[in-house]
Amino acid sequence: KKMTVKAVKMPCTAPNVYTKVPDGGWGWTIAFAFFFVEALTYGIIKSFGVFFNDLMESFDETNSRISWIISICVFVQTFTAPLSTVLSNRFGHRFVVMAGGVLISTGMVTASFARTVVDMYVTIGVISGLGYCLSFLPTVTILSQYFDKRRSLVTAVASTGECFAVFSFAPAITALKEQIGWRYSLLSVGVLQLSIVVCGSLLRPILIKEQEEVKAQPPEEPTETKYMLENEQTRTSIESIDSGVEITTSPSNVPGNTKAEPKSEEPKEHVQILVDNNSTPPEPKTKLLDFSVMRDYSFICYAFFGLFATLGFFAPSLYIIPLSLSLGIGKDHSAYILSAMAIAEVFGRISAGWVLNKKPIRKIYIELICVVLLSVALFAFPFASEFWGLMTCSIFFGFMLGTVAGTHIPLLAEDDVVGIAKMSSAAGVYVFIQSLAGLAGPPLAGVLVDTTQNYSSAFYSCAAGMVLGAVFLSLVRPCKAGLCHRQQQCAEEESAAAVVPDLPDDFIEMDIGKAEN
Repeated sequence: KKMTVKAVKMPCTAPNVYTKVPDGGWGWTIAFAFFFVEALTYGIIKSFGVFFNDLMESFDETNSRISWIISICVFVQTFTAPLSTVLSNRFGHRFVVMAGGVLISTGMVTASFARTVVDMYVTIGVISGLGYCLSFLPTVTILSQYFDKRRSLVTAVASTGECFAVFSFAPAITALKEQIGWRYSLLSVGVLQLSIVVCGSLLRPILIKEQEEVKAQPPEEPTETKYMLENEQTRTSIESIDSGVEITTSPSNVPGNTKAEPKSEEPKEHVQILVDNNSTPPEPKTKLLDFSVMRDYSFICYAFFGLFATLGFFAPSLYIIPLSLSLGIGKDHSAYILSAMAIAEVFGRISAGWVLNKKPIRKIYIELICVVLLSVALFAFPFASEFWGLMTCSIFFGFMLGTVAGTHIPLLAEDDVVGIAKMSSAAGVYVFIQSLAGLAGPPLAGVLVDTTQNYSSAFYSCAAGMVLGAVFLSLVRPCKAGLCHRQQQCAEEESAAAVVPDLPDDFIEMDIGKAEN
């Protein structure tokens, strides 16, 4: 029987197959898509403040009730992260991101026709919030799979789309409102966010298959030598009592005899079965959500770091302008402070990616240094008493925030935390835990401000949370090293146990009996 191999043309939707992580290739297209996904998700969320005054006037609501729109949106985005992981593992990253883009656009377009603030809670808070989760998390996950050595640098640079969006969208939306009003402006933003579907269509899955080593076959012996060896083996088989060799005349031992009986086809069929079994090995079933990461002490410590560090991500952006106004600084100068913070964040993200891209380097320690410096920046805000003091603190905070915000999720792919194999499930659980701090952080800071009548207390609470996050981050590497040491000890014990053969109790008596016989 002849074996035929059919060449099948792979469609454009098929995964990219590599023998190792490409560190480029189609990954550059993924990075380009992630830049725009970041801009159209977090960039829009951070720019939504331009609608606050219009919404308060239209719905006759307070600032706190309007701010709940974004609070609900961010909470839904992070709380549903495990759902995003499950759907990505089940249907693929491309389909999930495209569905997320449709949800984001639907929520924003529907919100432009809202009549009450509760309608905004449902449309932007729930519908768009779910779409943000389905769009952002799968994109950053698949981007990490395309890069290894350049992962930190590429992810950090691509994540700057959020910062550039704040520069461009905020003034553009403000100018557009003056021309067509806030409702049509919000409608235009929703239509623009539909382009996330195009970005999602570029997310081709990746498949890493290690190249099998083909062993070189020994050179074939000459026919005459082979014939002599076969005759020698045949004579040995005749003299042997328990030999199973059957003496037959076949083309294998009679060269040039074409009238001999052909060999049976059974050996060929047997070889065919072996080839088929080896060519298509059964693929292991992929878990939709791997909760085994919760048994990893290093991941638990890293998750607590994310929980407490998230408390420090919100206050400066929310309270820097009120703090500057309380110090007698004008509105224009206060806006400059916020812009300087955003510019510094861009440089912080790129710098962190460049440093973490260096080899050899323990990335978790670099992250710890950045978190400690970020805590120092938060403690410095209450001591600023004039414009240049706040400007210096904002630039320093923005730079350090960029180093942490652009790297804390991609660091899950490092072996010090969970590794690239469990990156998808770990990211879903990690962002889910972050949602608790994202929902509680702004209200907690607001309660402290109302109680003390001082905006500086909000920065103290965020600094305290960041310090706790630094403590848990410092425990990640020791926990991982201890776990690896225990696994190595177990492996050594198992190998030592495997070396000792299973011998019967009376094997000495058996050998003595044979000797006597």
